Amino acid sequence: MSRPKTTASSLEEYRTKRNFTKTPEPDGSRAKPARRKSGGKPGRRYFCVQKHLASHLHYDFRLEHNGVLLSWAVPKGPSLNPKDKRLAMRVEDHPLEYGDFEGVIPEGYGAGIVMLWDRGTWEPQVEDVDAALDKGELKFILHGVKLKGSWVLVRTRSSPIGANGQSRSWLLIKHRDEWAANVDVTKLDKSVKSFGDFADILAKDKPEVWKSHRPAEGGEAGAMLRSIIEKALKIKAARRSARGKSKAKSAR
Repeated sequence: MSRPKTTASSLEEYRTKRNFTKTPEPDGSRAKPARRKSGGKPGRRYFCVQKHLASHLHYDFRLEHNGVLLSWAVPKGPSLNPKDKRLAMRVEDHPLEYGDFEGVIPEGYGAGIVMLWDRGTWEPQVEDVDAALDKGELKFILHGVKLKGSWVLVRTRSSPIGANGQSRSWLLIKHRDEWAANVDVTKLDKSVKSFGDFADILAKDKPEVWKSHRPAEGGEAGAMLRSIIEKALKIKAARRSARGKSKAKSAR
């Protein structure tokens, strides 16, 4: 069985991939963890899902464990239908404070828009999380805004292989329970933090940040980003106009 890494070594890959003078992402130096709503109940840990429009749209599924957020990139997003086995690629661990992150990554690794799509707490349904991860089958219960009930992450034998010599390819599957349903939960496209969509998040920043070299140029993601930028520019222009009218009115 592989020994769990320390927080410092777990975050080495995360920090190596990022230039923190250019990205607003947390560097993991803060000891303060992500906000939690566990209600003080023992055994519950933070979890979140971040909808990330970068070169491709995907959902980052994160579970708090051993002082970091274990992370999987889910291309199609989670499904409430137990028949769906959603590919979940294990990626580098993230710092706990990343669990509250939402905003625009202007350039470099992961450039794009990040939305805090869901958050809450999770309960392992195994005695030893590290042993379950090593075995390749982690059962758990989610207490989120959008995702609830019993789930499992199952590692497959597919490539690519991670640094630990094991496959990075997992499947995220909803168990049959009262929270299972044949509905597309990804249609719920608003943030649980700001209650806005991608365009609202971008409008708070600089919609013109990608005049060239956009994170996504072609395909479905490129078309989505172009539409979002156009909408964000209109939102920002409307806000400027409203502020101008308010100042003119107060000056009378």
